[in-house]
Amino acid sequence: MKQNLSRLVRYMLIINKLSGRQKYVPANELFTYIDSQMMARGFDSGMTIRTLQRDINDIEQVFGIVIKNYRGYGYYIADNYEDTELRYKELLMNFDLLTAVSRDTNSEGYIIPEHHQPKGSDQIPTLIKAIKENSVITFTYTLFRQDNKEINKRVKPYFLKESLGLWYLIAKDKKERIKSYGIDRISDLEITDETFKKDESVNPNEFYKYSYGIWDDPETLVEEVELKYDALDESFLKSNPLHWTQEILADNEDEFRIRLNIKITNDFVMALLARTRSLTVIKPESLKDRIKNLYIEALNRYQ
Repeated sequence: MKQNLSRLVRYMLIINKLSGRQKYVPANELFTYIDSQMMARGFDSGMTIRTLQRDINDIEQVFGIVIKNYRGYGYYIADNYEDTELRYKELLMNFDLLTAVSRDTNSEGYIIPEHHQPKGSDQIPTLIKAIKENSVITFTYTLFRQDNKEINKRVKPYFLKESLGLWYLIAKDKKERIKSYGIDRISDLEITDETFKKDESVNPNEFYKYSYGIWDDPETLVEEVELKYDALDESFLKSNPLHWTQEILADNEDEFRIRLNIKITNDFVMALLARTRSLTVIKPESLKDRIKNLYIEALNRYQ
């Protein structure tokens, strides 16, 4: 188990180092960084050129992140778009939290975890193995919205996605539809002997590019959203933007106004409600009405 976790943390460290401001990272600098960071987390890196090449191939297959080597300059991440650095740091932080609370690390007593332990994280190595090997998997899945009804699933796993502190498996079901499954709701996971050919048009970076969180209905259109907040919320939204498309339209003592190009999903609406104290939806009208109706329903419950 520790060996599998060590490999996952190494993936995250490689991604993190190559997503910084430095355009190219020479091999010796990358090795030094990984060795020191792995040691700080209580692992032996075991890094060699051969290991690095295998990790690079695994990262491309599992996360859809292409890493190349520009001879004479070093390694770099190809085909970045604007929010990649933020997403990579979130991935690394997630794995740091998983490993920091492990008894196998030296961090006990220095990190205060949440009261609940991340559920389902022990499934990640098995899921990554299935993704790498293009293996069909089966599992039992719990439907929270249907009184915890359990159903049997047989899917083609494509990649993993982290959202709001939880991990999700993105896979194709028997009707070849892209679906997401919370790994905290997966049990009896098994890798079958059946393999499949991946659909190369399924690009993880593009798939959620204009979404917030895990919801992504292909039929949901990208809309221009304009929001207004006060000066207190301004500080939070500057340090932690709602979305990579966030653009500041006004920033003064009267208002902090931003524009996003995003799909208005349930996850996005929930994110807006989390900072509802000073929120005013300027447009579109459909989002304004949706938020207003949620306020009315909440008020009615307390009357």
